[in-house]
Amino acid sequence: MDNNAGRIEESGDADHKRKKRNMGRAEWSRQMVDKRARNDEQNETKRRKLENGEEVSAPIYATHFSQEDIESEQRRPKKKVAVLIGYAGTGYHGMQLSDKEKTIEGDLFAAFVAAGAISKANAADPKKSSLVRCARTDKGVHAAGNVVSLKLIVEDPDIVKKINEQLCPQIRVWDVQVTNKGFSCYQMCDSRVYEYLIPSYCFLPPHPSTYLGRKIVELAEKEGDLEGLKARQEEVATYWNDIDNERIKPILESLPDDIRKLVEKALYFDEEKAAESESADQKEEPQQTSGQTATAETDAEEEARRRRIYEAVKQVKTAYTEAKRAYRIPSIRLDRLQATLDKYIGTNNFYNYTIQKTHGDPSAKRYIKTFQVDRNSILINGTEWLSLKVHGQSFMMHQIRKMVAMATMLVRAGGDPARIVESYGPTKIAVPKAPGLGLLLERPIFDGYNKKATTTLGKDPIDFSKYEKEINEFKQREIYDRIFREEEQANAFSVFFNHIDHFSQETFLYVTSGGVAASAQPNPPTDGTEAEQKEVGQGTTKSRKEALAAVEAESDDEQANPNGEEGG
Repeated sequence: MDNNAGRIEESGDADHKRKKRNMGRAEWSRQMVDKRARNDEQNETKRRKLENGEEVSAPIYATHFSQEDIESEQRRPKKKVAVLIGYAGTGYHGMQLSDKEKTIEGDLFAAFVAAGAISKANAADPKKSSLVRCARTDKGVHAAGNVVSLKLIVEDPDIVKKINEQLCPQIRVWDVQVTNKGFSCYQMCDSRVYEYLIPSYCFLPPHPSTYLGRKIVELAEKEGDLEGLKARQEEVATYWNDIDNERIKPILESLPDDIRKLVEKALYFDEEKAAESESADQKEEPQQTSGQTATAETDAEEEARRRRIYEAVKQVKTAYTEAKRAYRIPSIRLDRLQATLDKYIGTNNFYNYTIQKTHGDPSAKRYIKTFQVDRNSILINGTEWLSLKVHGQSFMMHQIRKMVAMATMLVRAGGDPARIVESYGPTKIAVPKAPGLGLLLERPIFDGYNKKATTTLGKDPIDFSKYEKEINEFKQREIYDRIFREEEQANAFSVFFNHIDHFSQETFLYVTSGGVAASAQPNPPTDGTEAEQKEVGQGTTKSRKEALAAVEAESDDEQANPNGEEGG
């Protein structure tokens, strides 16, 4: 989507500056953008720079030919087409073209040129081919099926094969289908299906020793909901106690008393902070008895002790990781997950599940058709994975990752699924985004266009099912295996939820029996002046941003376009 699409003129005084805000598709489509004038202005700016001797860097996706080569090339007819593609987003800076970053569209465009589907005269400017994407995905996000529409030279019957020969194995073109001249894959798309893969151990409750684990019980007692919490956590009630007794206790009992005490302290922090715990503990130790001579440990002895603490902490954490990966989610917990996901169905205000939108923004309302957990789990290298599939008309920036995070947090904390319904209200809450690692675009759906194509246009429908075998092989090889491999190496899901569990502020306590009120950030008293109220509001917003930044496994993409589709 064009980054200029969200620019409007503020009402009021004439000296107000243009301000960027978010719009829905209907509002965006009503904006009368003079693209020709805009392009002419950009070309004129470029021409002036060249005349002034300024350096004009070419986009990395551009292929340059000499004027002689361009003039000698035979002109061939172009047709509007839908290009059906799949890709693994790892190593790419998202789907959308970028002048300086490696993107999926950048590699695609270069491949079109190399295969002869785009003329040499147009090889440096995708705008001349009217390139449009169906769904924009962000850095690292995958797609089993996506569509771009543009004008290509497609008289060669082997054009798909030739394009694929120019692409790396991470990107595949499934088909190039001729459409009517007015086709736009973005405007013609009715809905989209995304898949999110997540290890089943993510639905285990927080360890009782963590901040969130303690608060869950404390707030349930305070709200008189202890029996309700026990009922919602019945199938995992003894999980951590069993693991601690069976796997962790033997490790700790094998350590000397002084080392064990420090290891137990260090488990509440990162391994690197074990030394700080040791130092604090040493200050609390009693004075040595008479007859003993206090001697300072040598540097070598101290280093050996620190190393033993570090290794012991690492051993305990490895035991916890192995235990989680051996977990198999029971049917009743899948029922709880599905009941939670069902709260997303219908048209709701998802402003809490994206960025830079307010409750009153009409474009924050989105329609979710289905949100299903596949009860047939996937077992990879001893870890159980679940597939969640969401079908909606369109999605906002980070929406799916935040929806997954909220549902998972509620199930693991034994929270009431009704909290999701409350999140559609005017109270702003900080919903973190789950790791982007597990997200992929399954396919866009073109029911409206397909009906017209087969009845009146005489064109083929856009149907990914015709390539199901190839797509499934690609998904397994280039997407699923990549996701599983990266998770084993980075442990992103465990890190993400560990940060939430240990985050020692009220920010995420809305998943407990205390509800949204438990996570409310108290505002300091003011005299009610507009300036002070604004300052308080800014402080609250800053606190939420800091809270999200503290727990999210991956930082936000600073160049993300909030008007775009789900991605990062």
